[in-house]
Amino acid sequence: MTTSPRLVVATGNQHKVEEIRSILTPYFSEAILADIAPLGQFTREEPVEDGVTFEANSLIKARAACRLTGLPALADDSGITVDVLGGAPGVFSARWCGHHGDDRANRELLLAQLADVPDQHRGCAFVACVTLVLPDGREFATEGRVKGHLARQSSGSGGFGYDPIFVPDGFSVTTAQLSPAEKNALSHRGQAVRLMVEHLQELLGD
Repeated sequence: MTTSPRLVVATGNQHKVEEIRSILTPYFSEAILADIAPLGQFTREEPVEDGVTFEANSLIKARAACRLTGLPALADDSGITVDVLGGAPGVFSARWCGHHGDDRANRELLLAQLADVPDQHRGCAFVACVTLVLPDGREFATEGRVKGHLARQSSGSGGFGYDPIFVPDGFSVTTAQLSPAEKNALSHRGQAVRLMVEHLQELLGD
């Protein structure tokens, strides 16, 4: 990692940083990917995500990281939306169990809440909004969405968050049972990051 990275990813979630780098691998050289730094390189503190939409929370993080570092900042906010819950957990996905970051507790609570819901009504979607904020004030936003349904129990050891209980349309396994390449090819975050590639290529070059 260089001492002066060209882009900071506004997250403390190392899984997301690795996933974003992997998604960008076909578009950028290893040297440029090495110049993409996690926000944790600069601070352990993250801004309060008090927005009510994925885009709002993503912008909160990207703007804060850009102000803090003086660097272009890429941020992601994502979650799962369940049809019968009116789109919840939504922006509260990471803290659905009452506190932040307990993936297992979040999954167990959601499965318990839908225990009596028949299979045909377990539709849901993964949604991600990726934003890019530049020091000159320009801002860009993209969104990715993958539809699927909730499994009745966790399966698979890959991925993170709700991956072990999300079965994407057209598949019979959860995203946690897919290879990283398979997951990135269809994922909500993969869609949103790829839509941002044009702006990143202009920014980073090769």
